[in-house]
Amino acid sequence: MSTPIAPPEFAKTLGELRSSNYVDRSVREEIRANLEQRLSEGRPLSSAVLGYEDSVLPQLETALLAGHDIILLGERGQAKTRMIRSLVELLDEWLPIVEGSEVRDNPFAPISAYAIDIVSEKGDDTPVSWVHRSRRFAEKLASPDTSMADLIGEVDPIKVAGGLFLDDPRALSYGLVPKSNRGIFAMNELPDLSERIQVGLLNVLEERDVQIRGHLVRLDLDVLVVATANPEDYTNRGRLITPLKDRFGSQIRTHYPHEISTEIEIVHQEAVLPSAPVPIVVPWFIDDIVARVSHVARKSHVISQSSGVSVRLSIANYETVVASALRRTLRTHDKNVVPRVSDLSAMVQSTQGKIEFDTMDDNDSDQVIAALVSLAVRQCFNEYVLLEEAPEIVEAFSSEALVHTGDDLPDKDYVNVLAAMPALDVPVRRVAGPSATDGELAAATEFILEGLYLTKRLAKDASGARALYRSRNR
Repeated sequence: MSTPIAPPEFAKTLGELRSSNYVDRSVREEIRANLEQRLSEGRPLSSAVLGYEDSVLPQLETALLAGHDIILLGERGQAKTRMIRSLVELLDEWLPIVEGSEVRDNPFAPISAYAIDIVSEKGDDTPVSWVHRSRRFAEKLASPDTSMADLIGEVDPIKVAGGLFLDDPRALSYGLVPKSNRGIFAMNELPDLSERIQVGLLNVLEERDVQIRGHLVRLDLDVLVVATANPEDYTNRGRLITPLKDRFGSQIRTHYPHEISTEIEIVHQEAVLPSAPVPIVVPWFIDDIVARVSHVARKSHVISQSSGVSVRLSIANYETVVASALRRTLRTHDKNVVPRVSDLSAMVQSTQGKIEFDTMDDNDSDQVIAALVSLAVRQCFNEYVLLEEAPEIVEAFSSEALVHTGDDLPDKDYVNVLAAMPALDVPVRRVAGPSATDGELAAATEFILEGLYLTKRLAKDASGARALYRSRNR
């Protein structure tokens, strides 16, 4: 994405900036003022994050109004990074800096040797450039090999070779934190930093300055620091030095969506579906089952809850199930791409690697994932389907009836089944909806048959994504 260009009427020199009555304010003052305006207008802090309206976002708003550095605690896939990035929208759209400054020097109060020299030499003729708020954000993923040079800075050997002395502040090459001056700096997975680097970051949070090697350099930084951490790492003694914990003004706990409906909404917002030659129609129960699998996994005793079950699992599973339905449709030439229960078996490939298992062999993971899917289907069926016709359907199967299903069968095969089994036709059309297409009828047929099997009213012989439903009495 290209960076916006400052309008031509903006001040080009320090003198023009003074005469324009520009009001200089700190990052925290900017964020506070813009957030106050949003709240007074009834606009949310962020529209990009769902499910936090009554929990996390109010805490985050309070922390920003208080001017605090913030740490967000939560397992993976809880939109921590997305929330941090959304804070950029609370900055003023444009910020004047001394032109050419690495640390976005304030023309009225420069802090780097470069900018101090220019302002001293040129005065009101000091050239000014404007930085868009999208460029006032920097983030770093912490790792054990993150160095002080990465975050704070280092002596640049090329500048020294060019004739500068080692103790000349102009010989310094600044790291991410100084370059985030007058902006937001985010550190993801903070406990993964080595203790030596944590001490360097501590100085930034406490004194708002940086020290580079043995240089007598003081950069009075204006930066909002926001960090993220897994709760287990954050509270584990020794992973994070206590003084650094103490420097964050607010600690906010994130969480996974409490409601399945919220998870579905996030999936619809984030999933990228493939292009298809015919319309893609996802039945409501497939939406529910895909999202419910993640909720079931978050309560499972065989899955490591300390590492979490990311919302990205629901998104990836949704995309995979739709792709499986598309693969079938391209072969059967049906009029719509409609995922079915038989397509849910494809979720094994998108679930592997996104969950971690406790006290079990990964070779059994396929069976565990299949069990999670079955539990989600059963819960959805029991919660939403009132099947008054169940005895008639079971009776129909008792008279030698068999129904084949699978991810390779065309929609018309299911329509033929409904024509031959009136007891099944009525509830299928009720679940699919009054104007259901053949694809939706096929999906609803599989859903009801699987629900009857999981509630022990029918038997099933299964092989992969194919199944044969029959009476339990044979």
